[in-house]
Amino acid sequence: MIQEIYIIDDDESSIIVFRELFKNDPEYKFISVTSDQIDIALKNIPSIIIVNEDAIEVDVLDLCKKIRRDEDNSITPIIVVSSNSEKEHRIEILKESVEYYIKKPVNAQYLYFTIKNLSRLLTINRRISPLTGLPGNVQIHAELKKRISNKEDFSVLYLDLDNFKAYNDVYGFLKGDQIIKFTADTIIRCVHEYVPDGSFIGHIGGDDFIAILPILHCEKVCESIISNFDAQVVKFFTDEDVENGYIEVANRKGVIEQFALTSISIGVVEADKGRFSNMLEIGEVGAQVKHLAKSIMGSSYSIDRRKK
Repeated sequence: MIQEIYIIDDDESSIIVFRELFKNDPEYKFISVTSDQIDIALKNIPSIIIVNEDAIEVDVLDLCKKIRRDEDNSITPIIVVSSNSEKEHRIEILKESVEYYIKKPVNAQYLYFTIKNLSRLLTINRRISPLTGLPGNVQIHAELKKRISNKEDFSVLYLDLDNFKAYNDVYGFLKGDQIIKFTADTIIRCVHEYVPDGSFIGHIGGDDFIAILPILHCEKVCESIISNFDAQVVKFFTDEDVENGYIEVANRKGVIEQFALTSISIGVVEADKGRFSNMLEIGEVGAQVKHLAKSIMGSSYSIDRRKK
């Protein structure tokens, strides 16, 4: 996953240093913007923001406060690099929830490993789900807002499992967790096979997942997810249940009911450039189209292609 790191630097002198320092780390992308272009950095929700205090025309405290006030960047780490060695100045900056204050002259290795280690912690901490290793709702919302704000063409896949509660009732939660992890792995593998760049996959919670793809036509991705899921999900059932094609569960009244084997439903929203003004609108359409997919027996997908 590419780590986009924004350098706030009015004379753009720092970008060359960072690119040279990370020339053997292609997963790090450094982007330089001037202090009056800070909104560009905030809009794209960087992995890290680095402020070169000596090379900006605005007050560094005001700049850091602006970053922290931005809802989508409330957890984006900030590193301030400065030649100001006054203790009081450093403390005032750190009070603004700035993660690191690095004094010049900067040791190149110290800077390199500070960024690397901070990125590693971010990767771990932002993976909200310990089960699937996928980002949760904070990152999902930020990703949707970013793509809407940038007026991109993209598609949103809402995925969840059918008859999953019945499976848990029969096989238990530990087995249920195995199916959740299998589902996440299947989605990741199939999405990356067809759309390796620019895709985002998140775990909303439970058996609900989301995939955001930088394309409008996702039929092949959906078909791949379904075919791979259906071919492999049977390994989580007994041979008898597979042969029957259903599992039996006693309801609250003790009456035995039959449920088909667990399948996957996918509701797809094609978000043409400018079609949606916020993520709530996408969510409403997504709920409708996923409901339609779930009304079909077995694994299926349904696509909403309505325009504005």
